[in-house]
Amino acid sequence: MADQGLLAFQRRALINELVHREGGVRVTELVERLGVSDMTVRRDLDALARTGSVEKVHGGALAPLTGRALDEPGFEAKSNREPAAKAAIADAAALLVEPGSVVGVSAGTTAFAVATRLLDRTDLLVVTNSLPVAASLRATDREPGKDAPAVLVTGGAPTRSAALVGPLANQAIASLHVDLLILGTHGFSERAGLSTPNLAEAQTNRALMSCARRVAVVADHSKWGVVGLNGFGDLKAIHHFVTDDRLDAHAQSVLAENVGELIVVSSASGGPDTA
Repeated sequence: MADQGLLAFQRRALINELVHREGGVRVTELVERLGVSDMTVRRDLDALARTGSVEKVHGGALAPLTGRALDEPGFEAKSNREPAAKAAIADAAALLVEPGSVVGVSAGTTAFAVATRLLDRTDLLVVTNSLPVAASLRATDREPGKDAPAVLVTGGAPTRSAALVGPLANQAIASLHVDLLILGTHGFSERAGLSTPNLAEAQTNRALMSCARRVAVVADHSKWGVVGLNGFGDLKAIHHFVTDDRLDAHAQSVLAENVGELIVVSSASGGPDTA
């Protein structure tokens, strides 16, 4: 039933509650729920976004990510964040994958985006603890004659972000040798390095890093300054860091001084610069 007749502040309070409870909402859902026009909903979202209560995305809004040490939105909620930046980062990161190699792909929506660029690379073995990555590589609805890379799934217990973690995953990973790890992260900062709200995921990410000859972190500008409860990697342990050009100059300078190679892509053109 639509919540009709609400005043603007009441609508916005309800929208804010829905966004934070569900992780995100669509404009079409709010139009139906509130019984108001599309334009009214968009004005309400603009007002909430100005206060930092929500983050506007195409077609709706998400709970804001920055600064949350304990909050971990689900995979679907995170998949709508910064789509242009993720696409450009994924294009650049996929170029780091050498023919005939064993590639680790961690959980996370940006790492998933990289995996989608590898669907036709039949010369690869992909090791992953990501359920969406495994499902994408094993999809049965491909064109006839189109194969995918071989895939090895670590096993483990799933998290909200669709990562397989825990002792089973860590034990499986410890016996492997990976040429390149594509690694996503909840947040990164000068002080804390790479971090996540989930202790088990942090432990599994450390296991992935330990078995990799090279580590390529993929993270857009919105992750800078976000510090999760559990750290899992130092910036100096990263061989390649792929991010977008909306990352501020100070952050780029910190990364350039600490990681092996900084690759900054334009989310508009997709062209990378390296440092």
